[in-house]
Amino acid sequence: MDYVLDTLNNLWHQTAFVSLSWGNYLMIAVACLFLFLAIKKGYEPLLLVPIAFGMLLVNIYPDIMADGSEGTEGLFHFFFRLDEWSILPSLIFMGVGAMTDFGPLIANPKSFLLGAAAQFGIFTAYLLAIGMDAVWPVLEFNDKAAAAISIIGGADGPTSIFLAGKLGQTALLGPIAVAAYSYMSLVPIIQPPIMKLLTTEKERKVKMEQLRPVSKLEKILFPIIVTIVVVMILPTTAPLIGMLMLGNLFRESGVVKQLADTASNALMYIVVILLGTSVGATTSAEAFLKPTTIAIVILGLVAFAVGTAAGVLFGKLMCFVTKGKVNPLIGSAGVSAVPMAARVSQKVGSEADPTNFLLMHAMGPNVAGVIGTAVAAGVFMAIFGV
Repeated sequence: MDYVLDTLNNLWHQTAFVSLSWGNYLMIAVACLFLFLAIKKGYEPLLLVPIAFGMLLVNIYPDIMADGSEGTEGLFHFFFRLDEWSILPSLIFMGVGAMTDFGPLIANPKSFLLGAAAQFGIFTAYLLAIGMDAVWPVLEFNDKAAAAISIIGGADGPTSIFLAGKLGQTALLGPIAVAAYSYMSLVPIIQPPIMKLLTTEKERKVKMEQLRPVSKLEKILFPIIVTIVVVMILPTTAPLIGMLMLGNLFRESGVVKQLADTASNALMYIVVILLGTSVGATTSAEAFLKPTTIAIVILGLVAFAVGTAAGVLFGKLMCFVTKGKVNPLIGSAGVSAVPMAARVSQKVGSEADPTNFLLMHAMGPNVAGVIGTAVAAGVFMAIFGV
């Protein structure tokens, strides 16, 4: 009888119930909420499902992220090393380039201005993060930490991970990545109220002229020229800009269809699985439930909201200057969430006028936002001599 009781007692102490804290249960609940939003509501399931499941696993079995300091390394830690080394973010950019048509941006180069305006949120958050200790004395972010946090405003998960790694902010990488990917997933919830608040119904109904056709030669030259210009000015952007433009060149050249298909499908989805689960696995209760994390989430939201507002306001300015030829809603797509932000511009525009078609017009600022966020990251790396 004692043997049976000892065996049952040993089995009980091997279960997760014995070691889990209230924080673990809270994070498990958050993971289940994310899974609900992804599966039931359809909020970017490609991102939220792996992130939420990684969050679920690490809070049930923390050793899945063990870093080797106690003699073992967990499965997800090997995935996370690829994040730290900037391998997965760069591969994501190649996949995005292979999947995205840059034609709307080429046809309407003024879209670059809207993409640039939306980066205003990044630099606003940078200044707020530096001054955070004045509002919340227990927090004090140094310049590099503030820069890594502020890039969340671009709603670009890969760039956020890339910059945090390059600036040596590995300790903050988990909360930064989760905040960035969460806001990417929640673009359809966060952006519309801001867009409607800052525009009139008349402005939302503005119909834009059809974009001019873009030649094959233009589409081939664009990634080459952008790579030369941007990387010559900011060499540190080469891993992101270079991979983005390489993927797009695969797509547009027409001579490497196999590479384009691999980059935009199989490779892209493999990387999303590795990146998503490893990012989610950084959210153990011990590492995530801290005042620093709350501050990062708030700053990221402020950055994203300001970036959206800046894009819309610049769109209003362009609408005024062009005498009503630009719909201000496309300015919100200047953040880097491709193509979610462009779809939101289309959705809000069609709510005002079901016959209005803004998607292709919004893709111009959206692509410009991807480039702009990578350039913003390069500016920070140049400032800090990385």
